[in-house]
Amino acid sequence: MLEQMGIAAKAASYKLALLSSREKNRVLEKIADELEAQREDILLANEQDVLEARRNGLSEALLDRLALNPARLKAIADDVRQVCNLADPVGQVIDGGLLDSGLRLERRRVPLGVIGVIYEARPNVTVDVASLCLKTGNAAILRGGKETWRTNAATVKVIQQALEACGLPAGAVQAIESPDRALVNEMLRMDKYIDMLIPRGGAGLHKLCREQSTIPVITGGIGVCHIFVDDTAEIAPALKVIVNAKTQRPSTCNTVETLLVHQGIANDFLPALSKQMAESGVTLHADEQALAQLQSGPAQVVAVKAQEYDDEFLSLDLNVKIVASLDDAIAHIREHGTQHSDAILTRTLSNANRFVNEVDSSAVYVNASTRFTDGGQFGLGAEVAVSTQKLHARGPMGLEALTTYKWIGYGDDTIRA
Repeated sequence: MLEQMGIAAKAASYKLALLSSREKNRVLEKIADELEAQREDILLANEQDVLEARRNGLSEALLDRLALNPARLKAIADDVRQVCNLADPVGQVIDGGLLDSGLRLERRRVPLGVIGVIYEARPNVTVDVASLCLKTGNAAILRGGKETWRTNAATVKVIQQALEACGLPAGAVQAIESPDRALVNEMLRMDKYIDMLIPRGGAGLHKLCREQSTIPVITGGIGVCHIFVDDTAEIAPALKVIVNAKTQRPSTCNTVETLLVHQGIANDFLPALSKQMAESGVTLHADEQALAQLQSGPAQVVAVKAQEYDDEFLSLDLNVKIVASLDDAIAHIREHGTQHSDAILTRTLSNANRFVNEVDSSAVYVNASTRFTDGGQFGLGAEVAVSTQKLHARGPMGLEALTTYKWIGYGDDTIRA
């Protein structure tokens, strides 16, 4: 079954690579219109997925990721329309010039070919990936989690109908609907057909893909994000940023998980933090020094467990640790971070510059929320993933990250001397 999908995807990728920007945008507009026109079918499928996931004990954080409603579905369709407005990188000449040999050389962006994406309870990923792949002339093979199979099937059906209505093969976007995990292992070895693999899920999925895949893998999306409050930070603005980073949507990978507080500000900052976190419904997981100060405050507080520094809560829980210096904060981030998103709250330029230069994450912020690490917020359109590695792409992956390039030489019967 998967080989037939691979053959269809590869064949479709050759046709997609030849489309003009206007033709690709016409497909995307059709997809957006059909998502809204057939929303009842998609929402019914999603309702069934959510009910089953709840019966199976899925966490509230994952249920939030899984659930669609009319507003979320409209937002997804609008994201597709937004991709239409983005500049098409395919065909862009990156650089080049005339060589001494007389050969005119240029480096031009081209599609990667076929993109494989493995993800969990995130039905919006289906449309995000499809729209970005189609905009860049790539075909896609998608494998969502078992929790979302009905939603994904309904969504891909709509996308394929839109493709065929525009005269394009349905094989340009396909989904593996079977929950059989053996198919994931088979997919990881489809290097004959899939040019790049993107896992979007937990640490276990990323580890499996890194160890088993024969296809180049883009890893990321695991966000153990930090905010360091230094001793020159202003308390009220700092709390505003922390509340946003923790509570706006706690189930996302760019949510802050650990708050590092400089000991020079702790006595004044921690009581204010406790009051604010109590109002926001956040449970604090404090180290020994912070726990002693926070226990008398209104926020719910427990002793932090060592492993919690390395895991995502994806909920209204926040680690709090007191550090002696900027050096200690950077050392903690280097040991426990996932190179996703980290921030410093400070009023000292030298501290901000040191943090930016020494914290090796895909996104680093000064006096801003980690929640900005997002393709839409960065002006890239709906992202296909957030890469925390360093080769090919890093941070939110928009359109350019789904392209490669080829060298093209133009001569006049030119030969090498």
